Parts: sequence; C-alpha cells; structure tokens
Amino acid sequence: MTVRYAARGPEQLRSREVEKTSVGAWSTVLVATFETDPDILASVLPPPLEPSSRPLAKATFARVDIPGLPTFGAGSFSVQCTHDGTVGYYCLVMPMSTEQSVIGGRETFGEPKKIGQVTVDVDGDAIRGSMTRMGVTFAEFAGHTTENLEVPAPETRTDFYFKALPAPDGKGLDSDPSLVYCTREETVRWVKRCDGELVLRDSRFDPVADLPVRSLVEVTVGERNSIQRGRIHSTVPAEWIVPFMHQRYDDLSPLGD
Repeated sequence: MTVRYAARGPEQLRSREVEKTSVGAWSTVLVATFETDPDILASVLPPPLEPSSRPLAKATFARVDIPGLPTFGAGSFSVQCTHDGTVGYYCLVMPMSTEQSVIGGRETFGEPKKIGQVTVDVDGDAIRGSMTRMGVTFAEFAGHTTENLEVPAPETRTDFYFKALPAPDGKGLDSDPSLVYCTREETVRWVKRCDGELVLRDSRFDPVADLPVRSLVEVTVGERNSIQRGRIHSTVPAEWIVPFMHQRYDDLSPLGD
C-alpha cells in the first residue's frame, strides 16, 4: 500500500512551481502603462527599493495557458522602481483565478498573489480587461486595437518581491525577509496597440485607486511566452517591511476600517 502523505525520497522531491514557470506559458496579455503621482508612488515602496526616473505604474490582465493545467486568469498592478541600478517593477497586488496559481507563487517567489477574478476579452477590435476581488472590479480597461505593432525581440524583465511571513505570535515577522529578483524571459507572437480608458475603482482591500492615472503612456494586447526564474538577492531588516505587510493581507477582522 502506498501512503501518499508519507515522506518522499530524494528521487521524488521536485519543485513543481519552478518546473511549471520554467517551461514557458503562452498568455493573452493586456498591459496598460500610465504615469502617476511620483510622491504617492514613492510612498508604497518598501526600502531598499527606490523610485525610478519616471513615475510609471501598470495594470496587467492575462489569460494564461500552462501545459497540464486549466486556463486561468492572472492580473497584477505594479509600480516601476530601482534597486542596485536595476530597473524593475514592484507589485502591489496580483489576483489569480485559481488556488494552484496562488499558492506556489506566494510561497516560492514571494509574489503578492490573492484569489480573484481576472478577464481578458478580445472580440475583433474590441478589448476589455478586468480585475475583481471581494465584490469590487478595482481595475478595468475598455477600448479597441488601433494598429499592429512590430514583434519585439525577446527580452528579460525584472520584478522585485519580498518573501516574508508574519510571526506566529502576531508580533512582526518570523525572520528577516528575502528580497527576491524574479526575471521573466518573454517572447512575443503578436502585439497590437490599443486605445481606450483605464478605470481604477476604490476598494477597501485593493486600493489601487490611490495611484491616480495622470496619463496613459502605452496600452498593448498580444500573445507572450514567459519563462520565469527567481533568486534571492539579499535579506533586509524585518522592520523595513513590517509597515508594508498590509499590502499582502486583507483585514477581515470586525475591528478593521
């Protein structure tokens, strides 16, 4: 008899999260990049991250196909920043439509994933993307494609995450968190420019509307293949991250605001 909850031997141990993000997944992706208020952007960055030269934020809506898994919705809302000369993005919220896509990313890379509903609809020239959690569609783009763009060469982009866990006694964190560099090697099949409106709605749990859309810089929709890899760059003092941990967790207590 095989006891499936029993300990596994060395030949059976494997990181399925790393495996699935290393094979590459084709996704239909809508990205709306915009300029926001520089002071507000700076206020959401935990040290040692710093604002970049331009106050950019982006809302990303995706429909993801990974071999062997059901298609799922994946979203993110991120702000551009720098660390040690590397320009990347720091993600404030990353809604996913399935439990499997949430758990691995949070525990392996430190991604701020939460269960939510994410849609990308392409109907001829009409484009719509939405992110919804806790009954609120807090980010939505509606518009249309305007032109085909030249397919870019493969590129690598960087996202910054903090891998941290609250202490079991409710006081701070259980250890100094890790600053994770997550790189994504992306190949594009096709891409189109879009015109339309990005709307950020107020939400108690996902307050992205605090970052105003000063101007849309670029909106595109396309199909991408992404291979994701993560590494720990360094550890940072817990007291740097504690004031920002509310970004990752919903306050559902009756005493919450």
